[in-house]
Amino acid sequence: MNEHLFIIAKISPKTEFFMQAKQAILSIVANTLEEDGCLKFAVHEDGKHLFLYEEWRSQKDLDKHYAMPYITPIFEAYQEWLKEPVEINKLERLA
Repeated sequence: MNEHLFIIAKISPKTEFFMQAKQAILSIVANTLEEDGCLKFAVHEDGKHLFLYEEWRSQKDLDKHYAMPYITPIFEAYQEWLKEPVEINKLERLA
């Protein structure tokens, strides 16, 4: 079966920071998709939450992504922007 890492992340910004969080995440899409090991990085919303659907070749590639210079400022801003921690679901493909 596929050894790739599949992630669905739910991001819950405070109402007053929703647009800032959304724009910050959208601003990293192009760079993220160019990263070695990134197979999919899609952003979705339901009006209150942002959702990321990601597929990575490996955990090592995801760890490199988290250390990228365009990612760390967003993680720092999350301290103020989010009403709860990011919910990260790592999935295993069954079929």
